Amino acid sequence: MTAGERLPSVFSLAQIQPVSAIVDINNFFSNCAIVGNFQHASPALQPVVKALLFQCRALGIQVENHSLMDAGTNLPLTFITPDFESVECRFSFWSDSEQRAGCETTLQAATGLMSVHGRATGRAQPIPLPYLSTVSATLALQACLATALARRRGLGISRSRVSMASAGLLCAGQYLAGATTREDAEEILPGHHDAGLRPPFRSADGVRFELETLSPDPWRRLCDALGLEPVEAGRGWQSFLQRYAKGICPLPERLHKRLAKLSFAQVTRICGEAGVALCRQRTIEERARDSDVEELLRAGPWQLHPAIPTDTPLPPPREQDQPLSGLTVVESCRRIQGPMAGHLLSLLGARVVRIEPPGGDPLRGMPPLVADCSARFDALNHHKEVIEIDIKSAAGRAQLVELVSDAQVFLHNWAPGKAEELGLDYRQLAAASPGLVYTHAGAWGQLDGALDIPGTDFTVQAYSGLADLIGRAGGHGGGTLFTALDLLGGILAAQGVLLGLLSRSFCHRGGQANTSLLGAATLLSQSHLHACRMGTALLEPALADACKNLVIENLRDLPQQSHFNGDLHTDSYTRVTPPWRFS
Repeated sequence: MTAGERLPSVFSLAQIQPVSAIVDINNFFSNCAIVGNFQHASPALQPVVKALLFQCRALGIQVENHSLMDAGTNLPLTFITPDFESVECRFSFWSDSEQRAGCETTLQAATGLMSVHGRATGRAQPIPLPYLSTVSATLALQACLATALARRRGLGISRSRVSMASAGLLCAGQYLAGATTREDAEEILPGHHDAGLRPPFRSADGVRFELETLSPDPWRRLCDALGLEPVEAGRGWQSFLQRYAKGICPLPERLHKRLAKLSFAQVTRICGEAGVALCRQRTIEERARDSDVEELLRAGPWQLHPAIPTDTPLPPPREQDQPLSGLTVVESCRRIQGPMAGHLLSLLGARVVRIEPPGGDPLRGMPPLVADCSARFDALNHHKEVIEIDIKSAAGRAQLVELVSDAQVFLHNWAPGKAEELGLDYRQLAAASPGLVYTHAGAWGQLDGALDIPGTDFTVQAYSGLADLIGRAGGHGGGTLFTALDLLGGILAAQGVLLGLLSRSFCHRGGQANTSLLGAATLLSQSHLHACRMGTALLEPALADACKNLVIENLRDLPQQSHFNGDLHTDSYTRVTPPWRFS
């Protein structure tokens, strides 16, 4: 089937209703379909297929197998919208050759993810989950949604391409930026730091746990209570603070030893008195029994809430080769998850207006710097317009509402209840912009407000059972210090925006599209959770610690790999190009 063709009679999609029969977003996705030769995809492609079909079925998108489509080293897909228009997406392992074989482990090795994960584990080794397969499937579905939206808006785009190589490089992008600056580039290699000094911690009664604080004062109080010297505490804080950026966290040995002499109850009390949050590292079996898991496995990592209809159309495109051209996104986010979502939307052609506090985001100053800005920060934000606004002031909030009045998307990652406290919740902003897609890139999803734990990558890994899965398979007892959930969470938030925009283009309704780090963790571990809930053994094998000859240990070597020529661009540092190709 070629893009733009009407639905042929060979497909049994009689349940799809004409677009005129669709009345709201709740019916919309069940009137879409995705077609591919899923049953005959190669074993290496099966984790991608599994992740893709999980997402489609959770959204209600009809899945049709077509045995005459290709099923070799690449996976052609056809996405059909309720008006019976079709668009194509071709997924492959490598961007430069659709025919070259690959697999999850090969691409983790080749794109530097094994190296980044291995910085804190003592050696380069795979993340023992279908991480790139899940990211690739999510990007492929994004490509389908974006291309369908482009056609709906009258753009001459009908095809897209996505590769696992481009997905891996996207996820390594911040680390690659830090490793490739012209001055003061980082060189952090696997095996150069003591894996025994990284979190998690272990109490005297054998409980593994993570600590979290985003402020130095609680850290200092905790170290004082444990009898650490101020110099030790200061070094530990710098390492603890920078673990998100560098993927390493060697902490004072005495900190580990002092905590290891205390029971978990004692640690809980001391941390509470110091103001440091604590999260016990739970097993995947425990997570499978949680009340929110059933809904996440049924409906996926998005919470879509439709709004009342609007007559306001989407603005016309300005460029013909970018699906979101002419659309405006207002982003008020910090750290990684939300900025990654805004970054992807900017790569799709949207105008992204980033709100920063007066004086700018403090992360702009984190070395290594390029033109007085952190290379890591710039890697996620260089396409965005920046406006400094004090959203705590009435004048600042009024300025933000005015910005949103000309936007189609508002994206934030504020703490639970903050939007309501500021008077900047969905109801308030949708009044200024009818049809607005309001997206929250959150932490705990349905459990927001129920858990008194900061929702960061590493606490969510611990709570969700991912850290236990990764630690058991890798032999180091804890999760990955690669920011796996922040990145996947940001990719899912961008996908939530696309789901909202595409449904709005048909149904004339905006609404809320919320995602979370815990939702991302559930998506990554859905096979394990299903197995636990069914009381069966997981049949899919763990990733082999293979492909050692393909491992790129020094990320500075990535731009020299000829098979990444179209995926990377180097000027003041090496940037990752958009993971999709549209035509």
